[in-house]
Amino acid sequence: MAQAAARLVRSVERALGTPLPVRVRAWDGSEAGPPGAPTVVVRHRRALRRLLWKPGELGLARAWVAGELDIEGDLYAALERLAGPVWERDADTPAPALADRLRLGRELLALAGPLPPPPPPREEVRGRTGLRHTLHRDRRAISHHYDVGNDFYALVLGPSMVYSCAYWDGGGSDGDGGATTTLEEAQEAKLDLVCRKLALRPGMRLLDVGCGWGSLVLHAAREYGVRAVGVTLSREQATYARKRVAEAGLADRIDIRVQDYRRVDDGPYDAIASVGMAEHVGAARYRRYADSLYTLLRPGGRLLNHQIARRPEPDEEAYETDPFIDAYVFPDGELAPVGRTVTILEEAGFEVRDLESLREHYALTLRRWVANLEADPARAARLAGPGRARVWRLYMAASALAFERNRIGVNQVLAVRTPDSGASGLPLRTRDWR
Repeated sequence: MAQAAARLVRSVERALGTPLPVRVRAWDGSEAGPPGAPTVVVRHRRALRRLLWKPGELGLARAWVAGELDIEGDLYAALERLAGPVWERDADTPAPALADRLRLGRELLALAGPLPPPPPPREEVRGRTGLRHTLHRDRRAISHHYDVGNDFYALVLGPSMVYSCAYWDGGGSDGDGGATTTLEEAQEAKLDLVCRKLALRPGMRLLDVGCGWGSLVLHAAREYGVRAVGVTLSREQATYARKRVAEAGLADRIDIRVQDYRRVDDGPYDAIASVGMAEHVGAARYRRYADSLYTLLRPGGRLLNHQIARRPEPDEEAYETDPFIDAYVFPDGELAPVGRTVTILEEAGFEVRDLESLREHYALTLRRWVANLEADPARAARLAGPGRARVWRLYMAASALAFERNRIGVNQVLAVRTPDSGASGLPLRTRDWR
């Protein structure tokens, strides 16, 4: 095992046909790779066994969650170097011959050891059965992501307890979101933007689909005088939101329910917000989602659909969810191109009146959440467990880069259930949002 790092780097570079862009420190203390580059620390040979038995992103994810792999130095720089093209063999570089591949396999097996890998970390989703996006399976998926401890989310999200992108004043993907704008100020600005786009007025009924910890309904009731219903499938979120509502003295105007959007039947509502929830719906169920919200909205009412979007694929039938995200972060979550979202909303009867991209805003938000995690990693590990804290740090940092590099986006779509008269109720210059 002497100089395990050099042997590992040599084997990986032969397999890739390109130099490895990071430095490697192995379990024996040896190092190899470009000096000054971010360092991938392989703490245990088990990490290699995981990769041999499950090549690709899922094997890497299991080793990361288990603490067998780590990154020393700038996490964002390391992820940038390890993303995409480094794992794609150049078209002009021939693939290794069978004999070479067998030799590489033997080298890696000698480094990894002959034993099979341990079971996947307990944070990985297991036992998914039945059709995707049934009521029961959706409840379990939501619980996996959101019922990990309100104190943990308070550490990550800060006092606003808003788990969607903030709305920053100035800055951009390479800025800081405005020199005087805190995360809490930017989240309040986003909540207010949603309320203004929905044209909320005193006495209106607002439905918040996927209400989280209650931040939007609290803001809407307190600042705009609405009566609000918030629905979530997370019992921990509902408990926290009800406590906040009671402490604010707004229990007579806000109702927090543990309820699936498909079970809401007390419309019509004057306005509906769906912020960061539609990613859980699934492509096969999206039309039903749109139909349900259309039915719950009064004629003339507005829908604000805030949703992460992926880029269109050349072959949409071949689209697959990210294996790390599906196994550890958002089980059964699915992203759709924004054009498909708009089309389905219109097919359900909505008139889409405005679309605003907030892509750079989400990148800035995620970097603030990662900074919150990194500011007190020991507390994060105590609150959610070491593996879960590692999942969230990797997922949020990688997501920040994905938004910055335009690999994914996030959009607010404002739609109206336009009445037969054709009067949408929107001002001619909608971006004033008065």
